[in-house]
Amino acid sequence: MKTILFTILLCLLFVNSYAQPVKIYNPEADVTTDISQALIRAKAEKKHVFLQVGGNWCPWCLKFHKLWADDPDISVMMGKNYIPVLVNYSKENRNFALLKKLEYPQRFGFPVFVILDSGGNRIHTQSSGYLEDGDGYSKKKVLEFLSQWSPDALDPGNYKEK
Repeated sequence: MKTILFTILLCLLFVNSYAQPVKIYNPEADVTTDISQALIRAKAEKKHVFLQVGGNWCPWCLKFHKLWADDPDISVMMGKNYIPVLVNYSKENRNFALLKKLEYPQRFGFPVFVILDSGGNRIHTQSSGYLEDGDGYSKKKVLEFLSQWSPDALDPGNYKEK
């Protein structure tokens, strides 16, 4: 019996030592350059810039990123309307200067989403808590959010006075 338990313990340690945690945020990224490049693309492609602020330590940040990557409807909506940039917030790099410029979106918790127009103006900050459903995110709420802040939704030409 002790041999079996010892073998199981060794197997668990072996598997655990090779399990790599998911890392979508880069604490060493130069977000100023990343955002500048995203703004150039956004202007050329008539899109907005979607900042996802969070860290690899944040399970809700990873859940949102997985939903965005795995759900075809959300992926299409993101690709059609936004140039995404992941903004790290961790003990290694809090990106404080950028977050100060964005009027401290971290006050809403993590992840927090900031929408910039193609000129770099902040047009919306979204607490991700409003998009949650149970232990994940509501696809319906996420799609509504992405739609409501898309370039088409904010295009004055789409609204006519009666």
